[in-house]
Amino acid sequence: MKTVQFIGSVSDESAGPTYCVRRLSQELCALGCEVHVVGLAENGAGCGTDRWAPVAVHLVAPRGPRRFGYSAGWFRMLEVIRPDLVHVHGIWMYHSLASLRWCRGCRPRIVSPHGMLEPWAFGYRRWKKLPVWLLWEKRGLESSVLHVTSEQEAINIRALGLRAPIAVIPIGIDLPELPLSRGAVTAERRALFLSRIHPIKGLLNLVEAWRRVRPRGWRLCIAGPDECGHLNVVQRAVREAGLAGVVDFVGPVYGKEKQELLNSADLFILPTFSENFGVVVGEALASGVPVITTKGAPWSWLLSHRCGWWVDIGVEPLAAAISEATQCTTSELHAMGERGRRLVEERFSWPKIAQQMKAVHEWVLGGGPRPEWVEIP
Repeated sequence: MKTVQFIGSVSDESAGPTYCVRRLSQELCALGCEVHVVGLAENGAGCGTDRWAPVAVHLVAPRGPRRFGYSAGWFRMLEVIRPDLVHVHGIWMYHSLASLRWCRGCRPRIVSPHGMLEPWAFGYRRWKKLPVWLLWEKRGLESSVLHVTSEQEAINIRALGLRAPIAVIPIGIDLPELPLSRGAVTAERRALFLSRIHPIKGLLNLVEAWRRVRPRGWRLCIAGPDECGHLNVVQRAVREAGLAGVVDFVGPVYGKEKQELLNSADLFILPTFSENFGVVVGEALASGVPVITTKGAPWSWLLSHRCGWWVDIGVEPLAAAISEATQCTTSELHAMGERGRRLVEERFSWPKIAQQMKAVHEWVLGGGPRPEWVEIP
């Protein structure tokens, strides 16, 4: 089986989707699939294509606005590789249209929206998306098999009127080695936000909630790349709240530095408005860190496995969770983190996720039965 994975960027700076596509592709290779990944070439260093081995990575040169991602190379690579199946990650960019043109309704196509059809995300700058939606995206999605990472994402997609088959497969999470000094007690404890600095992530709610609680003996660390100039907005809110002395901004972190930051945290907070999955929640749990997140992320397991707080979106529910969490003892937080790590180990191993995706590929290609995790309307 030969597949092509289309993604806007193979750079580490693209965070969640890049990690997901890389690990899924590597695990599919381990199952005997021939996997090619095609993405836009980046300016300067940082693409890290060596980290994708043994997956074949092909870079195409963009022309015009980078956010639209136009390149004649998308279509040309499909003509050269001639895959059995095309798996498109993300929508709104040109690679989605290029794959649709090549498949022409007679070649199998899978699309992973990666949360871009969630109500908050779809509504953000909707005026830019509607022409694309009406011209080709809706038609293309209806003629494809859709991959989502939670039942809630599937429900939201059905609400848009899409009748395509939907495969519900979560994202896998790697289990890192934990440091031997995990149980050490420090003078100050740390709550960590680690994600894109973007309005959808709810950072202004977090700043206001932290201002209301002002937990003694705690610092808040905000890490991640700036998007849409939102970092300046958040920094101004921190200053106006009088929190500059207890909130640290560390910028984007990747690889070893990212894992060290997770290891140093006592609590992880993602106050998001909308996530299709929230990989970073799983990464925090895999690192043994309890999590506070909102019901904008599909992590009800935090309650059922007693490894965190899953609260309504808004300042008051967030403040209540922060107040409760920061009053927990270090040993209580560690116990929650251990339960979270067991949850990830049991439910989100990459080999299991890749087996599920391969079964979908085989079904789409007519070589296997419909998997039970594929919903037909």
